[in-house]
Amino acid sequence: MSKETPCVAVCMIDPKTKLCFGCGRTLPEIARWHAMESVERLSVMALLPARMSEAGLQPIAGTPKRA
Repeated sequence: MSKETPCVAVCMIDPKTKLCFGCGRTLPEIARWHAMESVERLSVMALLPARMSEAGLQPIAGTPKRA
């Protein structure tokens, strides 16, 4: 199984920012995740901490999922 997922099984979208409270991805990113190449997934994952911070969101702790 791939570990290339930021999912923590807290799948709730913030209506204001359109980001997942658990991982910081957008719905289109979540929908395409398994179709993305590894390099694209890793690139998105590198952006998530700053994206969440800029949006004023604190990640909700959950159980990390394996893809």
